[in-house]
Amino acid sequence: MPAKGVQGAMNDSWQNGIPGTEKGGKYLVLAPGQPAPNDVAGYTVRRSPTVNVFLGVRLTDPDPDTAKQALAQLKMYPYAQRENPPKVEILDAGTRKWSGLPPRGMEYWERLDDVIQSEPIEPRDIFFHAMLRPLGLEKGKAFKPNARQKKILTDAALVGEAMAKANSADRRFAGGRYRPDAHWDFALQLDADDPSAFWNLLDERASWFYEAVGAGAAMAPKRPGPSSAYLSAYKDKGAHWLDGGTSYRLRVPPDAPIKLFWSVTVYDVDTRALIRNEQKIADRSSRMDLRKNEDGSVDIYTGPKAPAGFEKNWIPTVPGKNWFAYFRFYNPTEAYFDRSWPLPDFEEV
Repeated sequence: MPAKGVQGAMNDSWQNGIPGTEKGGKYLVLAPGQPAPNDVAGYTVRRSPTVNVFLGVRLTDPDPDTAKQALAQLKMYPYAQRENPPKVEILDAGTRKWSGLPPRGMEYWERLDDVIQSEPIEPRDIFFHAMLRPLGLEKGKAFKPNARQKKILTDAALVGEAMAKANSADRRFAGGRYRPDAHWDFALQLDADDPSAFWNLLDERASWFYEAVGAGAAMAPKRPGPSSAYLSAYKDKGAHWLDGGTSYRLRVPPDAPIKLFWSVTVYDVDTRALIRNEQKIADRSSRMDLRKNEDGSVDIYTGPKAPAGFEKNWIPTVPGKNWFAYFRFYNPTEAYFDRSWPLPDFEEV
């Protein structure tokens, strides 16, 4: 992991952070039950409770060239190839079609069966597995649902996703709203002082992981410091769902409570990935050359057409596609935590 210019860590299959992987350095990650090699000099050894692991990093240096240099230092390789590690190829996701969308219908259950067969079962998981056995999903046994079960499972995948979508887009958790004067929610309701408790909150956890990947204490800070805070919006000022065929304005007030920068990112409701548009523009941030108002505020526009004179402040949306937004604060300051800094709604224009 590069020493500077990145934030990130490794997670296991349950999206629990693997402790001690947040900083720069060399890490040797072992699978469940895998013995450590005799020679681990220069490496910090960490054990994952699951076979699959996920690495996520975010470049935070405002200079694009410096950020690329930091990314170029990221290396991943089998430990056996440590003396001559292969070159890591960095792909530009903006130039190719990709999606983090899980499969739907019977493919969802087939993917779930793959995970059940490959991952260990922890004591806390026993009751979940007990609920899956009547559906034909059981570790060590082939998944062969009959026609009746396939019909039930196909319908269940559709209903289950609709429940998950509603649980994310229309949150009803206590203390979930940033301020009462706008429709911005805390995207990740994790207590940074007790992050492990988050994993026992079924609906709160499901609302986050339906639309995001990876969670950690530094993504839901309670006080100023090196971190990033996330707010999410699904409705406009009139409490209507955000619509790709409608034009909106978000007025970001001056003196945003950040030490690094803020950003607004638009996501597709269906895929929960960055919105796909012809312009390949999904976000705007204070690091960019945006047009400012006389009072220091910044108007961010979303919609199918660019507003005259505010092209630099525009995020294109697609008619027929609903979307939601994240507003990120990098290294937030006190005005975010005491909620004295307002963030208005998207307003139809």
